[in-house]
Amino acid sequence: MKKTLLPEKTSRLAKFLRVAGDENRIRIMCLLFKRKKICVSDIAEELSISVAISSHHLQELLKAGIVLSERNGKEICYFLAKSALVSDFKKFICKYK
Repeated sequence: MKKTLLPEKTSRLAKFLRVAGDENRIRIMCLLFKRKKICVSDIAEELSISVAISSHHLQELLKAGIVLSERNGKEICYFLAKSALVSDFKKFICKYK
């Protein structure tokens, strides 16, 4: 018997791909794959984008459950959520980057 994706799984996958499909967000995730945890200002510097743009993209990744955050003094640092989708996306990105 053929398996089909349930509507809630399809919806979650579509949301993940919509959010993760942005070029800057892919660059941020690649950086997080390498560094594990990194603060907004360091992401901005590393990717040569503004702190405001970094923060915007990180907020979108956070809302989608792709990254998590923690306060480190005055800075907010981000790290990837532990999920099968994130793990599979990492394999895909690392294969084709």
